[in-house]
This record gives sequence, C-alpha cells and structure tokens, in this order.
Amino acid sequence: MSRRVLITAGANGIGLVMAKAFAETGAEVWVTDVDPAAIKAVPEGIRASRINASDEQEMAAFFNEVNKVWGGIDVLCANAGIKGPTASVEDMPLREWRDCIAVNLDGAMLAAKYSAPLMKTQGNGVMLFTSSTAGLYGFPYRAPYAAAKWAVIGLMKTVAMELGPHGIRANAIAPGSVTGPRIDRVFEAEAEAKGMTYEQVRDGYASGTALGQLSDPEDIANMAVFLASDAARMVSGQVLTVDGFTINPDPKV
Repeated sequence: MSRRVLITAGANGIGLVMAKAFAETGAEVWVTDVDPAAIKAVPEGIRASRINASDEQEMAAFFNEVNKVWGGIDVLCANAGIKGPTASVEDMPLREWRDCIAVNLDGAMLAAKYSAPLMKTQGNGVMLFTSSTAGLYGFPYRAPYAAAKWAVIGLMKTVAMELGPHGIRANAIAPGSVTGPRIDRVFEAEAEAKGMTYEQVRDGYASGTALGQLSDPEDIANMAVFLASDAARMVSGQVLTVDGFTINPDPKV
C-alpha cells in the first residue's frame, strides 16, 4: 500500500517541492493551500484542496474528508507558514503579529490535532513540522516569525512525547535561507528595514553559513523524505537543520 502523505501549504514553494519528492517515491500525496491559482496548478496525480491552515472549522472538515477518502494518514508535513511583518518590536503591529502566529503556530497545532487520532487508530505515523533556523537563533526585525518557529519546536517535542507510545514519530526541519521568490521578498524587506541593498542582505546570509551558500527547496524535501522513511525509524523529537550550518544568523553586510 502506498504511503499517504498530507502537506499543508503544499501548492507553493518548499511544500510543492516536498509534494513532488514524495510523489516520486510512489506515495499518494494530498496538499492544501490558500492560493486558488496555486491549487489549480498542482501537478496531475497530486490531490489538492483550498484550505486555510489556521481555520479550525476548515481543518476539521478537511481531515474528515481525508479520513473518508484515505482512511488514515501515514505522513503529515505541517508546512504552512507566512513570513509575517518586518519591523522592530517597538513598531510591531499587534494584528500582524497575531496573523503570523496564527498561520505558523496555530496551523501546525491544528494539523497535529486532527492527524493524531487517525495515526493513533492505525498505530503508526510520522509528523514533520517546518520550523526554521529563526526558531533556533532568533531573527532581528522578524519577531513574530521567530517566536512562532521557536514554538513549533516546543510543539513538536511535546507531540513526540505524547504520541510516541502509539508508534508515531515527530520531528522538525529547520531550513535556513532557501532560494526562491519567498526569500527574495524577505531579503527585500530586510534590506529596506536595515538600510542595505538586496544584494548585501542576500550575500550576507550566504556568507553567514559554513558552506557559503543558500539551500535549495530540494534540500528540504530530501530531508523530509528521509525523516518519513524507515531509515529514520528511531529519529523522533529532533530538530534537523538544513542550512549549510549557520555561523552568523544576523549578517550586517
């Protein structure tokens, strides 16, 4: 039987690359996303549903549908997230703070909440949470994002403890800066906030890693496929960074 892999925010960016990577292993893949255009563009063979990951009513109804169609879930990738506002703490709008926390943290909790009973019934499963190196080091001018990604790690470790006796593993992947349109927008906003050029910010983040380069989405997807596999059967409660080893989390130049 093919593994059943559910990925939130899986029609764009890292999530879509994850979906394709799992599909290539022969898994059945179902993605959610809030972007209707992205949902329509999902490759053939991958199921897709327009769902707001931070809306409990939508998530509850969606997981009920998943259970009717699939009868369970083998792998959850709680991947939904937004970059949130770029501002100092003293200038942080509370509404934007809460919106960022809702998607990045509430979305992860809801995905785990509604996956857990399905996995417990079958006596096994894997939950993968997308955190960030911002959840390990902090991230100047990105307080809500960093706070949410730190909290995702705490959520993951708790889930791993609670569900381990039921044969369910949980881990978090912490990407560094990953190439693509999303990080480009982050660099542009940070450049404006710090009075730097886009190129200075981008090059600073690359040189702030031991390997001197940014990660690609495929690097994150490869880690997800490994952690979901039997080769990682004794890996649980861990944070796996995919960042070329961050040695300077706040480059100034």
